[in-house]
Amino acid sequence: MSKIKKLVSFLFIPLMIMVVLSGCKGESVANENIAKRIEKEPTITWGVKYDTRLFGMMDIKTRKVEGFDIDIAKAITKEILGKDGKADFVEVTSKTRIPLLKNGNIDAIIATMTITEDRKKQVDFSDIYFDAGQSLLVKKGSHIKDIKDLTSEDTVLAVKGSTSTINIRKHAPDAKILELENYAEAFTALQSGQGQAMTTDNAILLGMASENDEYELTGGTFTNEPYGIAINKGQEDFLKEVNTALHKMHDNGTYNKIFEKWFPKDADGRAKKGAQF
Repeated sequence: MSKIKKLVSFLFIPLMIMVVLSGCKGESVANENIAKRIEKEPTITWGVKYDTRLFGMMDIKTRKVEGFDIDIAKAITKEILGKDGKADFVEVTSKTRIPLLKNGNIDAIIATMTITEDRKKQVDFSDIYFDAGQSLLVKKGSHIKDIKDLTSEDTVLAVKGSTSTINIRKHAPDAKILELENYAEAFTALQSGQGQAMTTDNAILLGMASENDEYELTGGTFTNEPYGIAINKGQEDFLKEVNTALHKMHDNGTYNKIFEKWFPKDADGRAKKGAQF
């Protein structure tokens, strides 16, 4: 064997060992028992949105993410781990949240995630923590007053990886759909005239309308889109802890306090204790 071949073999074998070990490490992190781990390391890592008003929005000045989802995650963390428990937050989008969960980068997703039968095949869900419904956001004065008003002349803006596109195709099959990466891009597209309506859950649209008085929700809700906290399959102990924490938050008033911090008292969306979908 030539010196070059020997050198290549010498370098290749350690490299392959590193790759194998790296893969094993990633797999072990994804499959570890979260409930046992957080007993020793009192930190829960949550996947949250950074671009969704009222639920998860990065404050440019403080560099902290704020919103309903964030406060619910913090409260659950305290219920499970006590006052010294720590909640860490990782940004996710509708497209990246499940892959990040599956890879073990996060322990749970609390990111305006609708509970669906298809998603239940990939992850487990907590009880409902917000009872949302899909709606339309339009510029005031728009001819669109209801989902039935959408025609082949209209373009509806939605976010990739969400259930919104599926629902629009079902309720307004003639309308065109333009999918964007996130809510901020979708709303910018609406403002620039790339579409006549934007669609997603009413709670998210309410957040946008609250800061842009030229736009309004129209037609009420046309779906039932309850939000749940997504957890990897095989983490039954952790899932039970999350649901127990939610129950306690309903009982001690924490849930209502957080809800009314972000939404009007009479707003739709308040979840009932133990509600499932």
